[in-house]
Amino acid sequence: MNNKTCLIIGLALAWASSQAVQAAERVFNGLNLNLGNLYRVSPAKSRSISPENFTGEKGQGGMAVEGTGANAARGLGQGWKVSPSVVIKAKSTFKLGEVEGPGAIQSIWMTPTGNWRYSILRFYWDDETEPSVECPVGDFFANGWGAYAAVNSQAVCVNPGSAFNCYWQMPFRKKAKITMQNTDDKDMVLYYQINYTLTELPADAAYFHAQFRRVNPLPYKSVYTILDSVTGQGQYVGTYLAWGVHNSGWWGEGEIKFFLDGDQQFPTICGTGTEDYFCGSYNFDRGGKYTEFCTPYTGLPQVIRPDGTYNSQQRFGLYRWHIPDPVRFEKDLKVTIQALGWRGDGRYLPLQDDIASVAYWYQTEPHQKFPALPERDQLEIK
Repeated sequence: MNNKTCLIIGLALAWASSQAVQAAERVFNGLNLNLGNLYRVSPAKSRSISPENFTGEKGQGGMAVEGTGANAARGLGQGWKVSPSVVIKAKSTFKLGEVEGPGAIQSIWMTPTGNWRYSILRFYWDDETEPSVECPVGDFFANGWGAYAAVNSQAVCVNPGSAFNCYWQMPFRKKAKITMQNTDDKDMVLYYQINYTLTELPADAAYFHAQFRRVNPLPYKSVYTILDSVTGQGQYVGTYLAWGVHNSGWWGEGEIKFFLDGDQQFPTICGTGTEDYFCGSYNFDRGGKYTEFCTPYTGLPQVIRPDGTYNSQQRFGLYRWHIPDPVRFEKDLKVTIQALGWRGDGRYLPLQDDIASVAYWYQTEPHQKFPALPERDQLEIK
């Protein structure tokens, strides 16, 4: 092969590589716009599902003639906010949306009435029969105690009066299906909007997962497991904890641990304390009291203080999004956290607290079947 032939082949390979990069950029920019690339056009197609357009089809929004707003819109006719919400009957499951891919969910807004622990969100990607997301709606949106707390972060925002928003990117290749199960004895009302894009995906696009767990009380000298039995390749991107203390005194001396790719007794990543993992320090204490805060990636947005009568426990809601620092794994992943306070003699006290969590991660499919969601009585907040 002469030098001219080598040069031609090299130029062809370089051109092909540049085209592949540009194609990948077009896909990427269709999914992840930011202020730096917001001006760039993309072949991605914007769509949205709501009670005014259950299928998200083009040109099919606002056509309802029946719905929860029909009485208010009487005399105005079609197109005048006839179906802004849905009623999900007690003990039933409602399909919020189902769309054909490829594409990606880009944002979700909803405001559910009823008991947030009894309303279960599930997401299914492609043709899977087991959900990749299974979580009470309040916990999924970092409001795990059934009481409103404002959250101002990059991935999740909770705004007045009870507006849940998330911005996790959720790619799918064949299909996306989202359901809400109302396990309560009462009907609930749900306003919601699911914004997504139809676009080609890069080959390395992984699937979004979120899993809820709760232990109450944590057995003495036990370690709380946030996530385990994950196999495949991916990255861990977030933790939400709803932590209710059963002892007086400080409760956050425990270390979080990430067991990666075959780690057994000892992890690859080990934290130094609960408030340290959530990027605070010294008990989140300013002036002798817990201090709420929200930042783009970490926060203590909720502190529920005893009222002197029936609300006797201190309860906390904390989030940590690993967006700039995802925890990457190639084969498997397990995440645990210790519950430690202090004894009077200066030793650690293993706590028996009420701990609930949501783990958020991306991984290749298939995923392992989730542990069974706790029964309704085990979900109850008392």
